[in-house]
Amino acid sequence: MVNEHALTVSLEEFGLSKYEAQAYVSLIAKGTISAGELAYYSEIPRTKIYPTLLKLENKKLAMISKSKPIMCTAIAPEDAFDGIIHEQINKVTAMNTLVSNLKKASEESRKSRGSEEKKYFELSANNVLAQLQTMIEGSKSTIKIMADQWGFGLLAECKEQLLSVLRRNLDVKVLVLPTEICSESYRTIPEGIEIRASEITQNCFIFDETELLMINNNNGKGAIFSSTEILGSNQEKVFSNIWKNAIKTRALADMTKAEAQEIYKIIKTVNETGLMYILNSTIISKKPEFDMFKLLEKNGINLKPKSLDDIIEIMDAIMQITCSGHVNFEANTKNITIESKLNSGHSLLWISILDGCLQKQGYKTRTIYQNNSNKGEKVHIKISKN
Repeated sequence: MVNEHALTVSLEEFGLSKYEAQAYVSLIAKGTISAGELAYYSEIPRTKIYPTLLKLENKKLAMISKSKPIMCTAIAPEDAFDGIIHEQINKVTAMNTLVSNLKKASEESRKSRGSEEKKYFELSANNVLAQLQTMIEGSKSTIKIMADQWGFGLLAECKEQLLSVLRRNLDVKVLVLPTEICSESYRTIPEGIEIRASEITQNCFIFDETELLMINNNNGKGAIFSSTEILGSNQEKVFSNIWKNAIKTRALADMTKAEAQEIYKIIKTVNETGLMYILNSTIISKKPEFDMFKLLEKNGINLKPKSLDDIIEIMDAIMQITCSGHVNFEANTKNITIESKLNSGHSLLWISILDGCLQKQGYKTRTIYQNNSNKGEKVHIKISKN
């Protein structure tokens, strides 16, 4: 059954008065009736019914007879409102045109002032993962990611998509927090994706250098920025600068999280304070290699209880990370070889630490240094028990 009250309210929104709307709905429902009957059915005061009918007639919504008693009939809705509908359509069209012209004027004004509006799309927390998976799968050439624990956890849920882009030989680089090295999320990431560690403070996913997905780790919401030359370029530079100085993690992949974290801490300590410390030690100390050992102990790193094999494994990982090199131990000849592909003295600090560790464990050491400008650095440490 049609709700006459709802129809009346709707007609009022079309511009009819309350009485006009009530009268028209009653005429539609009852057909041709007298003015008195209309007043009864529409609940309009009898003194108001005739003026109301005249208004409906003027609006071409009703017909009134000339004879008495006055009879009235509603004009069929499809005929009565055709003109009104077209009038409303014309108004909407005119309004759309006006808005478009105003928008165009606004854009031209911004351009004349050297500014241009760019849009981005916000994502609810529930939709971020699906969007991330879609953007990974849709990448064409490169994916560069800076992720804290929250962002890295999301990335770990994109294993299938990451495998897909690796099969297409895309370049995928990921920067994570040091605490994520060898974490559960870390071990979920497919082999072939290069991961480095640094003190990341944002979740930013850069796809093909043109699309950005940024995620708020406080509420999980995200935002997509497309074809943003300035923002994209800036984030690329931020990523590149951090990546250049970040610590490689591939050599730590097979270690426990505790072992990996210890090696990271050693590298961080030496990188931040080691050079200055050893320079001071060279001036005031007779055994600077022991002083480096003390520096590590001062920062909560105790290598003294570790076996020779453990020390070699730790130093080998450090050389891979910092110098693209290796440490090899030949048990038969008691000879340790340290190789660095970098020909800039980078390995000397680590050789000093290794020498200190060996001496602390009671070994007598004899060091031979070789420098080849084309092949890097090589150092041999011959050890024997005191």
